Amino acid sequence: MRRIIKKFNLKKFNTFGIEVIADYFFAFTDIIDLKSFLKNDLYNHLDKQVLGGGSNILLTKDFKGVIIHPFCKDIVKKKTTSNSYLIKADAGVNWDSFVEKCVENNWYGLENLSGIPGKVGAAPIQNIGAYGVELKDFIEKIETINLETHELEIFYHDQCNFGYRDSIFKQSLKGKHVITAVYFSLLKEPNLVTSYKAVEEELNKIGPATAQNLRKAILNIRESKLPKPIDFPNAGSFFKNPIISLSEFKKIKSKNPEIPHYIESDKKVKIPAAWLIEQCGFKGYKNGKVAVHDKQALVIINTGGAKAKDILNLADKICSKVKKTFGIQLEKEINLI
Repeated sequence: MRRIIKKFNLKKFNTFGIEVIADYFFAFTDIIDLKSFLKNDLYNHLDKQVLGGGSNILLTKDFKGVIIHPFCKDIVKKKTTSNSYLIKADAGVNWDSFVEKCVENNWYGLENLSGIPGKVGAAPIQNIGAYGVELKDFIEKIETINLETHELEIFYHDQCNFGYRDSIFKQSLKGKHVITAVYFSLLKEPNLVTSYKAVEEELNKIGPATAQNLRKAILNIRESKLPKPIDFPNAGSFFKNPIISLSEFKKIKSKNPEIPHYIESDKKVKIPAAWLIEQCGFKGYKNGKVAVHDKQALVIINTGGAKAKDILNLADKICSKVKKTFGIQLEKEINLI
């Protein structure tokens, strides 16, 4: 099955709900389909951009080229070892549906990543993480198609250059590969991560510490703090939590003794960006057609009819105030297209 559509409106393919037009839109269902499309003389010379659920992007203008959308949705158990399962999930699988299936089948490890929007194919690009868990710790390898050679390539874990909300696909290989499937090494026995206070408190309300209950707890927390894109168009966390040097942290703490923080190493400290933004008075702040969510200061929302420039203007205003107040430069987590 192949779908190639001209002058395609991407409003429903980005959670900010921005109206932009792509010259062409192509949805592939398997590798053969994708390779055939890439070799077509009508399209192989055009600029290309992969777009899954559009939950971590901001579309800044009409796209003069081809949007490639993964429509492959298989989940397969490939191998079993003494303590793990190797699970292959196609790029087009909804991420939270995948986590749900893992919990149902007792494939452990991803429970804390419940409720994160988007597709499986996008998840390793920014190494998604939440509540003490990072995706990189469960990825064995990633299957891609090289947009230049049109050949299948495999990237094993150590080749992916994973970092905090980062990977090789966000850096040197950005825009050069289409991720078609991700292979996960998931545990046979649960090793639940409940170190976050909010997680522990919510789990205590639900019942025993099981993977199923941990997933429920995570979903409850996210629902209480984060707006659903269907209600308030947004792209989740707009900024990364900054990681600063211990010496910088001590200077800031001397003036702000209550500052929340997480020790990353003996030389690095992570500061919640939401706290910094809230201290600068932006929680619930509204500016025209955009606003900062009133329950989670990391989230910028489209209140209706906003353009990318409106969102970026507000983001820049936030960055400027945080820099002036704390001397910390916030970094955008979302991708600009």
